[in-house]
Parts: sequence; C-alpha cells; structure tokens
Amino acid sequence: MTFRHKLLAVFSLTVFLSVAAVAWLVSAMTRRAFDKADNDRTAALVTQFQREFERQGAEVVRRVETVTASDAVTRMATMLNRTSTDSSGYFELAKSLADSYQLDFLEFVDARGNIISSAQWPAKFGYPETAFESLSSSDKQPAFLKQEEVQDSTALGLFAVRASHVGDRPIYVMGGRRLDKNFLSGLVTPSDSRALLYQNRGDRFSSDLLVEPASGNTPLSDPRSVDKFAPIIQAVRQSNQEMAGVIHWSADQADDELFHAVPLRGNGSEHPLLGILLVGNSRRSYVELKRHIRDSALLVGSGGIVLAILLSSWAAARVTRRVEQLALAAQEVTAGNWNARVDASGDDEVAQLAGSFNRMTAELLNQKERLVQTERVAAWRELARRLAHELKNPLFPLQLTVENLLRARQSDSNQFDEVFRESARTLLAEISNLKGIIGRFSEFSRMPQPQLQDVQINDILRAVAQLFRAQLQAPGRPPIACHLDLDDELRTIAADPELVHRALSNLVLNAMDAMPNGGALTLRSDREDGKIIIEVADTGSGLTPEECERIFTPYYTTKQHGTGLGLAIVQSVVSDHGGRISVQSQPGRGTTFVIELPRNPDTLRIVPAASEVSQSNG
Repeated sequence: MTFRHKLLAVFSLTVFLSVAAVAWLVSAMTRRAFDKADNDRTAALVTQFQREFERQGAEVVRRVETVTASDAVTRMATMLNRTSTDSSGYFELAKSLADSYQLDFLEFVDARGNIISSAQWPAKFGYPETAFESLSSSDKQPAFLKQEEVQDSTALGLFAVRASHVGDRPIYVMGGRRLDKNFLSGLVTPSDSRALLYQNRGDRFSSDLLVEPASGNTPLSDPRSVDKFAPIIQAVRQSNQEMAGVIHWSADQADDELFHAVPLRGNGSEHPLLGILLVGNSRRSYVELKRHIRDSALLVGSGGIVLAILLSSWAAARVTRRVEQLALAAQEVTAGNWNARVDASGDDEVAQLAGSFNRMTAELLNQKERLVQTERVAAWRELARRLAHELKNPLFPLQLTVENLLRARQSDSNQFDEVFRESARTLLAEISNLKGIIGRFSEFSRMPQPQLQDVQINDILRAVAQLFRAQLQAPGRPPIACHLDLDDELRTIAADPELVHRALSNLVLNAMDAMPNGGALTLRSDREDGKIIIEVADTGSGLTPEECERIFTPYYTTKQHGTGLGLAIVQSVVSDHGGRISVQSQPGRGTTFVIELPRNPDTLRIVPAASEVSQSNG
C-alpha cells in the first residue's frame, strides 16, 4: 500500500470513527433523555391516578357516610335491633339508596356479617359477607380498593365502610364506585401516552379483564394485540413489583410503546394484588429522531469521506510528491548516480529530510572520490608489490648466471663453452618465466568488454563439465564426481558465452585445487525474480570468514604459487554483465560460489556471424 493510499485510509477512518462516535454519543444522550421523559410522564400519570383515586375515594366516603346517616338506614337499624324484626323487608333498600346517591355498589351487613340488602347483587340477601372481618375493621378508614362479586363476574371498585350505631347491634354500610373506563377517562394524558387497567382475576391472562379509557386513542379491539400485554402482566404477578417493557405492535419500530406496569393492592393484612395500572408511552418520537440521527450521520459520514478523499489528494500532492521524489532520488543513488538531488524548498520536516538527503549524497560523492583515489593508490601499490615479488624470483638466478659466466671467462677459457651453454639455458628459462608473469598481468589489464548474445546458461555449464571431465577422473589422483543440477525451464539471457565460460572454468579449477583428496563438484542453475542463479559447489577444505571477505581482491591468493587474479577475473566478468558473485563457505565443509546474472533482454546485441563479417570486410 502506498503512502497516498495509507493517507486516504487514515483520513477516511478518522472521519468515519468521528462521525460514528458523535452519532453514538447523540443517540445515547437521546436515549437517556427519552427514558427520563418516559419515566417523568409515567410518574406524573401514576401521581395523577393516585390523586384521582384519593379524590373519588373521598367522594365515596362522603356518600357512604350520607347513606349511613340517612333516615332510612337509621330506621332500619332501629328496627333490626329488635329481636323479632324480619330483615326481609329491607331487601330492595340498598338498590334504591344506591340509585339516589349514585353509588355503583351498596350493601347493608348486620353485626353477624350477614347481608341484609345488596344493590349490585340482590340474590346475596341472607348470605354471609366473606370479607366481613376485614371490612368491619375498616370502619372510619379511607376508601380502599376491593374486588366485588357481581352477577356472573367480578368488578373492581373503590369502597368505603361505615357503621350505624343505633342500639346494641351496629349495621354496616359498604358502598363504592367502579374503577373502570370512566375512571380512566378522568385522567389527563398527553397525546403520546395512555393509561390502561388490568383487573387481576384468575391464574391466566384474559383480554376481557383489560380496561381502556372510554375515549382511548388506540382502541384495543384486536385480541391478538391485547395478548401482547400477557408477558408484562405475568411478570408483575410473579414479582408483585413494578415492571417495564416494550410492546411491539408491528414491524415498524415507530409503533412500539414502552409500558410501565404498577401493581394495585387491596385492603387487608396480606394486601392482595387486585389490579395492574399500565402506563404506556409511544416511542414514535424517539424512533423517528434516532432515524433522523442515523440518516444525518450517514449523510455527514459520506460527505466527510468525500472530503477526506479530496484532502488526502491535496495532502498527497503537497507531501507524497516530495516523498516520491526522495524515493526516486534514493533509487538513482542506488543505481550509481551520485549526483542525484531533490528540491529542499520549504521549512517543514519533508524539506529538512530533503536537505539532509542532498547533504548526504554530496558527502557520499566526496567520500567516493576520496575512496577511489585511495583505492587507486592502494591498487598501484599492490601492483608494484606483486610485480616486485614476482620479478624478484627470476632476477636472482639471472644475476647468478651472469656472474658465473664472468668468473668462467676470467678463470678458465677451456670450460667457458660448457658454462656458457648451461648459463644460456638458465637465462632462456628465466626470461620465459618473466614473459609468463608479464603476460598474466597484461591479460588481466586487457579484459575485453562482453559481446552480448542470446545464451543458454545450461549449455555453457554442460560444456564446462565436459571440458574438465577427463581431469576430474584422471588416473593417479583421487576422483572427483561431477553433478549437474540444471533447471530445464531456464530461459536464455544476454551474455558473452566465451567470458562466462572462462569465469566458470576458473571456478571449476579452484574447486579442483580445493579437493586434493577427491570429493564432489556440483554445477547448478536456477531462476529467481527475473535473474539466473549459477552455483559452483565443492566439498573441499573450505575457507575462513576472513578469506571469504578478501578472496575477490586482486592479487590476493591462498595458494602457494597463485597470482591472485583468477577470482578477480571471475568477478570482473560477472560485474561487466551487471551481476554479482558471492561465496558461502565453512572450513572443512566445502565452498559454494553463487553467481546472479540478470536476463537483460533490452541490452542484447547479437554478434554478427563470421560469414557476415567476412562479407562486410570484403
């Protein structure tokens, strides 16, 4: 990935994460704000319900006290305190008084707990009131919640109990009003909220027990919709505590409602769960706002990413262009152009880096020139030393021979001819040796430039192996096995076959000298990243790390009679082909020379055939 692409990725990721973080933060704050608003609305409705409960409860108490103090109840209490009085004459009294005082429930109960008259269910006459013990203790207490049995069902209502103490046996008056849709209609609810009442009766949830306001905003006409309240109702029944839950009315989340279920308990020591107040708040505003935030975040994020692309392109034009120039200049220096320079204008970090690069290349160029001069002087000194060493050996015999001739000429003329002939042979031999030494040095100094042709390296390796096959298996010396490990799919390269053959021959000769006791010679070819790899490996005595570092230095040799020019010639040939040579060796484990040659198809110059040369010269 380029620096420009990385810059684009960083900008885009920064914008995306920033927008996502802001959107998440706004959504979280919005969620908390709506939850607080829901809780506040629910608390307000519950408080309003309690106030309405207390208000209507006070009204029920007032009406029940009025009934208790009425003449009809006083006369009934007076008559019933007589032992022989029959209470059946008051069978319909509760009904008439309930209609007069606008009470939904009204019953008269004697001191023994038997029902004298019942407005809501006249057939209860004479039956005992099941809750008489708890009701009798509620005399002069505020209104309370009670589940009352009526014909074929039960009803939830606000009740009050008062006693008429006329005579020794009191008469209890129990009256109340229904807690139904009319009661819920008296609550003032916002447009996005509503209150429902569930009458807790039986062990299972029943949609018939759910009461909605008379003017409800969302009628509960579909039983399948009403059944969605079952989980939260069941949870309140099990925990007997306030619960909250979201009811999904449709696939659209905007139709969801958050309901708080508040348990309503009755009077008595056990405080049974008689009803559940359901306060619902629509989540439409929250869902629509969340969608708006999401859409805005997507819009801002998309715009931000586009802006990031533009900014990264601009930044790349200002920053990465100079970085790319630095990279290209570094490549030029690597290729050998020590005069490469980059624009160092500006005062930012990239400009400072460019200035440092220019100073570095200038210093490298100066050091290179000094190094070249030093190496040139060192090379001449080494050449003079080697020449002096090589020429000193034959000059000493020459001097002795001439001195012998002079002594023989002066001392005994009869033996001069014999001494002369012997000295002449010695002089000719040493002069021949001098010519050979001078020839080797002259050969190294006149290394020709390679004439590139379309060459198959495998063919050259086979030719070298064939050339030395007889010497490798020569009688009287330990044999050396030759192995060819060639890549059959190797492609041709641009090279001078004679120079490559000469370089490989020198390596094979060195390998043979390193294996005086026999061994194995391996010639290998391979390909890697557009290059040809040639390996010449032996199992000889090997080289030390110090010898590996100096082995390609001209005139350096580890042999007793070597000139130190063989490997220098090999390195020169490889270098002229644009390749490189390296050595891998350990003492006692053999040596491997590795040559890397580029294919160089663009530099191929086919050498003309011999017939074409003769024709052109003719």
